[in-house]
Amino acid sequence: MSSVVHVGLVGFGVVGTGLVQCLKRNRRQIEARAGIPIRIKTIADLDITTPRNADTTGIRMVTDAREILEDPEIDIVVELVGGTGFAHDLISRSLRAGKDVVTANKALLALRGHELFDLAAEKKRLLLFEAAVGGGIPIIQAMRTGVCSTEIERIYGILNGTANYILTRMEESNLDFERALIEAKAKGYAEADPTYDIEGHDTTHKLVLLSQLAYDCKIRFEEVHREGITRLTAFDLSTARELGYRIKLLAIAKKEGDRLEVRCHPVLIPLQSQLAAVSGVYNAVLIVGNPLGPVMFFGQGAGGDATGAAVAADLMEAARQIQRGPDRKNFYTFDHQEIRVKSIDDSVCAHYLRLVVEDRPGVIASVATALAEQSISIASIIQKERHESHQGVPVVITTHESPHSAMARALEKIGEMEFMADLPYSIRIEDFE
Repeated sequence: MSSVVHVGLVGFGVVGTGLVQCLKRNRRQIEARAGIPIRIKTIADLDITTPRNADTTGIRMVTDAREILEDPEIDIVVELVGGTGFAHDLISRSLRAGKDVVTANKALLALRGHELFDLAAEKKRLLLFEAAVGGGIPIIQAMRTGVCSTEIERIYGILNGTANYILTRMEESNLDFERALIEAKAKGYAEADPTYDIEGHDTTHKLVLLSQLAYDCKIRFEEVHREGITRLTAFDLSTARELGYRIKLLAIAKKEGDRLEVRCHPVLIPLQSQLAAVSGVYNAVLIVGNPLGPVMFFGQGAGGDATGAAVAADLMEAARQIQRGPDRKNFYTFDHQEIRVKSIDDSVCAHYLRLVVEDRPGVIASVATALAEQSISIASIIQKERHESHQGVPVVITTHESPHSAMARALEKIGEMEFMADLPYSIRIEDFE
């Protein structure tokens, strides 16, 4: 066995730069805790001429990742290019070449991860992904070892900093969605095309990985119900606060016997809850287990430094396993439990309904009848003054718990009523009881 673990880094962007900085800055403590020096031998990136804020002295810079794959001295390949095409091929070839892999690619692992995890187990190689969920929050390690003795009943996660920043600013400054998004872009918190963040794709990718890890089962991305935040208004945020709630884009997983409920969408959560206090670009994961009870993990969900540190932590774990030789462990297969994903139609929640209607008699009675026909019980009704974001009069209704399918049928009928000035909109309510 070599006296040094050699690493090949593919992708030298923000996270790659953060990783190089972390390994250089904390070299001594990383070596002491890993039990062996970890050195980046080669970096592959299509652009190796643009200066980065990282010391690459002694590191070979190349533009072809094959030079890493074909180097027998490289023990671990770090994939930081993103996407699901080239990255999939790179990871597959690395594992087949007998190299361990560290990645931050949540989209790839959520969409095509099953075959890669199975390949890693077959080749007795590691495929580690701490940086794929929660940035600098060590949630993967915590779930794999810290809470492994508890039965995880529920997971709630704020897993996208862009969406959380937008919702925070909408509530704090009474901004509409578009203005908050423009501000997020100006501050570098949102991509030029923010679709994956604001439509819940990114959060759902992370939810798939957390759920598979928590319940040791395979989940397909397509099985997870997903909604984004684009229909939310400043009116919704302020009204929710009046009702004692805050709106967050949540990843939710709940185990009920041999069925698993997994969904991603905006949720009203109690103002006094820990998750409600998570603002700006920060992320958090709340785990409820038996006998553990609730425990929350909080920290920076993105950024080069935080995510680079998470990648470095995986490199240290891989280095420890490499030193164990043939006794190495830590393979993920996610196939030890037979669990079926519950249809969103069968999920049961209380709801917040925002209706924008013409100001005329009989409106509330007609809406109440449509809800009653689906056995949906009304908890409260609030008629508000006209709001600048709506053409008619806003009416907010909260309901007691009902199945998603019943609410969907009621909303379809309400939406067809002639007095509606806009399509009805519903948001689920979670009280964490």
